[in-house]
Amino acid sequence: MAAELTERDALKAHAEAELGIDSGQQVSPGQAAISSFISFALGSLLPLVAITGPWIDFRIQATIFAVVLSLAITGFVGAKIGGAKSAKAVLRNVVVSALTMGVTYAIGSLVGSVHF
Repeated sequence: MAAELTERDALKAHAEAELGIDSGQQVSPGQAAISSFISFALGSLLPLVAITGPWIDFRIQATIFAVVLSLAITGFVGAKIGGAKSAKAVLRNVVVSALTMGVTYAIGSLVGSVHF
C-alpha cells in the first residue's frame, strides 16, 4: 500500500496520510485579503479610540492598555477560528507583540524620536 501511495507523488501522499492536508483545498487570496482588512480595522478600533480620546493626562497608559486588550482579543478570536488553545494563543500574541513594541520604543529612544 505504501509503495502504491508514493508511486505518483510522495510528498502529496505523505501530506494527506500523515498530516491530514488536502492539496485540493486552496486558499483564496481575495478572501485572505478581505479577512486581513476586517481584522486590521476591528483590531485598531480600541487603540484609535484610546489615542484620540479627551483624556490627555493618561493617554499613553490608555493606549498601551487598549493595544494589549486588542492583542488579547485578536489572539482569542484567532485561536477559536483556527481551533487552537485560546490561552496559549492569547499569551503568545500579547507577549511577542509587547516585546516587539518594547524593542521599537527602545530604538526610538536611542535615536531621540520618542519623548514620553
